Amino acid sequence: MFWTSYFLAVLALILAWPVPVLLSRAHWPARSPFTAMVLWQAIALAGGLSMIGAMLVYGLEPIGNNLLAGLKSLAGMVLNDEPTTALGFWHLFALSAAALLTAHLVFTLLLTYYKIERQRRRHRELLALLASPSSDGSATMVINHDSPVAYCLPGGARSVTVLSDGLMAALEPDELRAVVIHEKAHLSQRHDLLLWAFAAWRQALPWFPTTKLAQTAVNSLIEMLADDVALRTESKSTLIKAIAIVSSGSTAPAPGSALNASALHTGSAILEGGRVSATGGADSPRTTASRVSRLLSPEPPLSKALRSLVLVASALLLAVPTALLIVPGLLG
Repeated sequence: MFWTSYFLAVLALILAWPVPVLLSRAHWPARSPFTAMVLWQAIALAGGLSMIGAMLVYGLEPIGNNLLAGLKSLAGMVLNDEPTTALGFWHLFALSAAALLTAHLVFTLLLTYYKIERQRRRHRELLALLASPSSDGSATMVINHDSPVAYCLPGGARSVTVLSDGLMAALEPDELRAVVIHEKAHLSQRHDLLLWAFAAWRQALPWFPTTKLAQTAVNSLIEMLADDVALRTESKSTLIKAIAIVSSGSTAPAPGSALNASALHTGSAILEGGRVSATGGADSPRTTASRVSRLLSPEPPLSKALRSLVLVASALLLAVPTALLIVPGLLG
């Protein structure tokens, strides 16, 4: 397993720095946001797997020819109170580091989820006091505020879309319909789960600049995915005008500043300055500009061959480290 640990370490470094940087600067993700989203998820999962796997494989090298065999031998040592003399200092150090990193990632993921759910619960309580159901009978709440505000609040059967009086007065019926379709697309496609995972990744590894790049890219991609859903029934000009009007209210506070939600286009966690938002992050000027530019100057989606190539590469990113960890003697 000697070469396996070094290969996984190199792969982890590549996926932690140059690959995310290059992908964040690429222009093709806007042409096929779903494909790009799959690739970002593969990079994050494969990077974490390679990072932890490299330390585990190195630490278990003296007692097993693959990860499963090594873990079985280690479990035998612990359960049978056998001496660990076969493991040197650096092997024990690597195993400890792998265990701590794994615990840190899992704990951060759960803690982020807890914070999100706590803020969503408080947000729903405030909506119950300060908002009223929409007259159309759908899962839409209306808040009494002059600024254009639109966002969604996930929660399974309790998911709602929130609009302001100001937004409804500023938009034409087709524009308002485009906004509602956009927000409901976030809910139906469960974009909140994607943002939760990437927000937790950034919170767990804030010293990796690429975690911020990944989170920013994912925020933009989910907006584009929701835009594509709205474009199935509404025109580009309608959606562009709606985006411009909604984005103009991105800094406006909700009623009495109690909701602290404004033009929030995703109901999930966005970590900025160490805080977790229950409803999401405001659509940044950069994301808004990218969305409008994409609509004004549309480029053809990636060809089927290129999309397939990216998806195959994503699958390989996950398959290669997994195979190296469980198949004996692949790299010696």
